Amino acid sequence: MNAPSGFVPEITALSCSYCGYMAADTAGSLRQEYPANVKLVRLPCTGKVDVQYVLDAFEGGADAVYVIACSLGNCHHVHGNERGKARVERAKEILKAIGLEPERLEMYFLSGGMGATFADIATQMTARAASLGPNPLKSPSPVDGG
Repeated sequence: MNAPSGFVPEITALSCSYCGYMAADTAGSLRQEYPANVKLVRLPCTGKVDVQYVLDAFEGGADAVYVIACSLGNCHHVHGNERGKARVERAKEILKAIGLEPERLEMYFLSGGMGATFADIATQMTARAASLGPNPLKSPSPVDGG
């Protein structure tokens, strides 16, 4: 898909309050730059990620969504990140079924000290969303002529 000139994708990042959010905080402490278009939503655990949250983010205009969880086998809520992973996979199936690229959704597993990796992921997801173009579910804003 060809993105319009000047297109800046809207990205929603769903993060656990432990490793994921700490990685974001570490990125800031290390002065790691990442795109300002990433909207971070803090959850108690990625086990709380519901397929509906992901679909709502896309319906609300996100061009890409990603989930940041604790490393597998190291979840503060034991199996929360595994439940979150299963829900992300289910959401990808739904996206594909409705004609939205499942590549717009991803899940990453980080430890709290991985600030540089957090920043890299934000940059990669922004580039991925830019290459896919605007979310076709998003209504054009009045500023864009919609």
